[in-house]
Amino acid sequence: MLCEKGVLGHSFIWGGAGCGKTSLARIIAKTMQLPFYEFNATSLKVEQLRKIFDQYKNTLQKPLIFIDEVHRLAKNQQEVLLPVMENNTVLIIGASTENPFFSLTSAIRSRSMLFEVKSISNEALSKLLDKAISHAKVICDEDAKEYLIKSSGGDARAMLKLLEFSSNIDTHIKLKTLKSLRPHAISGGSSEAGIHYDLTSAMIKSIRGSDIDASIYYLARLIEGGESAEFIARRLVILASEDVGNANPQALTLCTSAMTSVSKIGYPEARIILAQAVVYLCASPKSNSSYLAINKAIKAIKNGTLLDIPNNISQQNKGYLYPHDFGGFVKQNYLLEPLKFIELKSIGFERKMKEWLENIGAFS
Repeated sequence: MLCEKGVLGHSFIWGGAGCGKTSLARIIAKTMQLPFYEFNATSLKVEQLRKIFDQYKNTLQKPLIFIDEVHRLAKNQQEVLLPVMENNTVLIIGASTENPFFSLTSAIRSRSMLFEVKSISNEALSKLLDKAISHAKVICDEDAKEYLIKSSGGDARAMLKLLEFSSNIDTHIKLKTLKSLRPHAISGGSSEAGIHYDLTSAMIKSIRGSDIDASIYYLARLIEGGESAEFIARRLVILASEDVGNANPQALTLCTSAMTSVSKIGYPEARIILAQAVVYLCASPKSNSSYLAINKAIKAIKNGTLLDIPNNISQQNKGYLYPHDFGGFVKQNYLLEPLKFIELKSIGFERKMKEWLENIGAFS
């Protein structure tokens, strides 16, 4: 609607590879009847931009400048864009496989709109594939069609390239030929920031929710996407303490051992160690009481709760009662004022800890 009315403002589009970002920019230029200039941020020179700015300085028509890989724009390149974005003498459209919100300056973001383009659905890929097969005048087996679509991971470019390469071998497209060119489906690697954090977050949330199959699936996605075994192992160690905690203290030991193991062994065998840790964490009772307690204590300190240390436990050691002289526990002051941070849960081993502390009168 904005394009048809000719009022679309500066915009940045982000989404996975082959989802149509560049095509969308070209459609915008055609719809709005604007001269189209295409650049890639990795090779863009400021002089190129200034030349176009000068060319259209005193004209009624403004050009559309499309910049691919916009997250790679240097700060000085972004600063050059600011004046023309402010006075609207050109229309800036950027595209990226990474969320440009984190790479663009606040000044650029405040003058533009940000749009996310989702991966192309299998249904849409199927329609596109039928058109491509008809245009190329090739024969394609049904199982080959299915593989072309499902192995492309929502990437239309990758699907069409595989079709093109296969047709150069034989105009009768067969599954065997396709698999010889692409043995495995494209999984959308985890090296790109957005995918990296999305997959990691999905794995962590699935483990926290005790869904073993989902957790293993996202672990596999991370592994196949090229994520390092050490990074995954570190995240599992953190989760073992944050989300499992004392409900199963052994989880932290196992995950720490896994972290050491994968650093010595590496892929492909490291995948087995990581899978063992993930399954163990999923099947463990969950408690975040320690995580909540330390956050509460730190917040209290930041808010000014700074108490003197009681004399009996200070270095002066005046009146200190040695618990082992009293069978392991004795009542005495450890804080000048009562503070409450921990809420032990009746889950797993933490239930036994809670019961023991309650029995000796150290916890209520």
